[in-house]
Amino acid sequence: MFRLFASFVCIAILGFGVSSPKAQEMKFFRIGTGSISGIYFPVGGLLASAISNPSGATLCGRGGSCGVAGLVAVAQASRGSIANIKTIAQGKIESGLAQADMAYFAANGKDLFKKSGAIRGLRAIANLYPEAVHIVVRRSSKIRSIDDLGGKRISLDLRGSGTRNIARRILQGYGITLKDIRQVNSQIGPAMDRLRAGTIDAFFFVGGFPAPAIERLSHETPINLLPMRRTRTAAIRITNPFLAKTIIPTGTYGIKKAVETLSVGALWLVSDKMDEKTVYGITRALWHPTTRAILDQGPPATRQIRVENALNGVVIPLHAGARRYYREKGMLAKHRP
Repeated sequence: MFRLFASFVCIAILGFGVSSPKAQEMKFFRIGTGSISGIYFPVGGLLASAISNPSGATLCGRGGSCGVAGLVAVAQASRGSIANIKTIAQGKIESGLAQADMAYFAANGKDLFKKSGAIRGLRAIANLYPEAVHIVVRRSSKIRSIDDLGGKRISLDLRGSGTRNIARRILQGYGITLKDIRQVNSQIGPAMDRLRAGTIDAFFFVGGFPAPAIERLSHETPINLLPMRRTRTAAIRITNPFLAKTIIPTGTYGIKKAVETLSVGALWLVSDKMDEKTVYGITRALWHPTTRAILDQGPPATRQIRVENALNGVVIPLHAGARRYYREKGMLAKHRP
């Protein structure tokens, strides 16, 4: 990942030092992701690789890049969904990954975006994959259910993250308020360190599974994932319709029994101010047959990125460039909005 990033930067430096028209046409395209310990960062890196096609690269038909001509994309670490949405709206970044619920709230001025108001120009390129709610505890812990979390030391992730928002909603669905727990909040990397050291009792993480960081943790410290009761999940979904039922299979992270949980779609977002031709090219590159090989080299979550699921859970308008692509492929007939 870092070698790829460094290569793009070197290409950019060399390109800006050349006066040819092709070099001058090169454009940077940043993809806001999340913590470098989470799923969004490697996913963003693979997406960047798939859509990049710097000047002078080997042509697509000859085994080279099938990305957007002159585009150099890079993954940029961030605080997660909400931060990515805000920086897109502010024009500080070209695109970003975000949970579908956060995109919905932002576009409609609800929940965490009620005070600041709706971000009307937020647009989607695609739904990428389902992000499952992980509630991680040490296997040696006496915590067996979400009901046992009262009074415990828990990381809900940082303020402004999509994970934290969903964690709050799940706790609320179980009748647990933030005052009922002892918060020790951090992103997934520090949270894992604290769980390993025994300075917290549990942490929430929302992401594709199996998450490499949690997989590594499970090899060092045996863990369990807390399941959700069906009656509780049904009630939670009534007030949070963007959540879906998901099962994390037996054997994942070494767990001995499949875990019923909830999930939310991971969306790739841009502003409606982004050039239609560029977004069309990005969408086409994302679903180009050669991209499959790139995605299959990544974490398990990227292997779930499939064109047939591209519009599932897209709860905000598509960008005009993406819409054009899906219209050409005959995929818009059943899509809403």
